[in-house]
Amino acid sequence: MKTKEIIKWAREYSRPFRVVDGGKFRLKDFDPGDTLDFGSADKARAAHALDQGINALAELQDKLYAQDRWGVLVVLQAMDAAGKDSTIKHVMSGVNPQGCEVHSFKAPSSEELDHDYLWRAVTRLPRRGEIGIFNRSYYEEVLIVRVHQNVLQAEKLPRDILGDRKLWSDRLHDIRAFEHYLSRNGILVLKFFLHVSKREQKRRFLERIDDPSKNWKFSLGDLKEREHWDEYMDAYEEAIRETASKHAPWFVVPADNKWFTRIVVAGAIVEALGSLDLAYPTLDPRHRRELTRAKRQLT
Repeated sequence: MKTKEIIKWAREYSRPFRVVDGGKFRLKDFDPGDTLDFGSADKARAAHALDQGINALAELQDKLYAQDRWGVLVVLQAMDAAGKDSTIKHVMSGVNPQGCEVHSFKAPSSEELDHDYLWRAVTRLPRRGEIGIFNRSYYEEVLIVRVHQNVLQAEKLPRDILGDRKLWSDRLHDIRAFEHYLSRNGILVLKFFLHVSKREQKRRFLERIDDPSKNWKFSLGDLKEREHWDEYMDAYEEAIRETASKHAPWFVVPADNKWFTRIVVAGAIVEALGSLDLAYPTLDPRHRRELTRAKRQLT
């Protein structure tokens, strides 16, 4: 299948989950178990679809790197065990590592706490020609920090800001403006919420406990976060509703079936790269003459 055909296919599987206007967005309208027209017996077809997406992504990323005009920022957000790591591993498996960098945001360091909350994200933005992947991101500042507001005390904010009732709406406003700024400077922003159900998360937690090879993935902290499920869903819903836009869309990706999650994420990235009119640079007459002379010397 040619890349142009794959881009068309990619649009079909990513657009149903794309949110560009949050005005009417409700998280309950998206089913974590959705697989569109893929049935449970379509695993071979799904694997083939993912392979096609990976191949197209590799070709488009090569042109992105050679053209050196656009940067692409992929933001992955999710509850624990939703499959962020495995999505990165599978979807980006065909990409040249030289043009892709993954950064996982943990608890901020003392240096990071001495700056504004967007500072550490800014220092990790992708360069032109590269794909940058944020495994969690600046959105944690309106998610985990909102659910656990005691975290704000460590951010050394002035008291009048800490006591401002508009703090969360102000942060969402700042994030919208930040993403608009990035888009106006040639950074394509794609945001993914891997939407796993509470029931599927429980199954995956139990699997991690029962399988010795997966014990290292489980933390009691994950269980404590699960107790705040409804608060997190409310925070995610508002964050998506307030920051979804055409220049920085959200994709609410069904995550109960990892094989389908990967198809949607790959499809969204392929379609977005396909919209950039990427091409290998062409040489001007002077450089072509230099190539001709070089070929003569070599032959």
